[in-house]
Amino acid sequence: MPIVPDTKNWTWVLERPCAECGFDPEGASFRDVPARIRANAAAWPAVLSRPDARERPDDATWSPLEYGAHVRDVFRIYDGRFRLMLAEDGPSFPDWDQDATAIDDDYASQDPHAVADELVAASEVVARTIEEVPDEALGRTGLRSDGSHFTVETLALYFVHDPEHHLHDVVG
Repeated sequence: MPIVPDTKNWTWVLERPCAECGFDPEGASFRDVPARIRANAAAWPAVLSRPDARERPDDATWSPLEYGAHVRDVFRIYDGRFRLMLAEDGPSFPDWDQDATAIDDDYASQDPHAVADELVAASEVVARTIEEVPDEALGRTGLRSDGSHFTVETLALYFVHDPEHHLHDVVG
């Protein structure tokens, strides 16, 4: 059975806790996001060094390697989105089909150690981008192609849930 693309609109994580991973938007703040990203990234090299890193737990779930490659790309994509929001007034984000990227970039066959190194490097780039956002820019806006409206602040909280959720997916 192939992986079924996730078509859920996860913006609800800005309003209530995630029952699966425990992320709680009430306990998250914009200025904590860089530390949370770095802590998340620091856990991935051990996950990607596991002997089972390439193994899917079942046919419908990504392997730790595939999740790690996805998280690396999430860090890269969101760094671009933050930079776009800071450079332009009310930009629309380019579409990103994460499932197509997983197939096109063949996440499953990538080198786990290279993915770990790239993930950590990408996390540092986006963490620094977020750290450098001045308070007066937190309200700058951007739009996802589905019409979801974000400020820099809400995008950061929405974004940090993704890698935290996926680390939970692979370590429980």
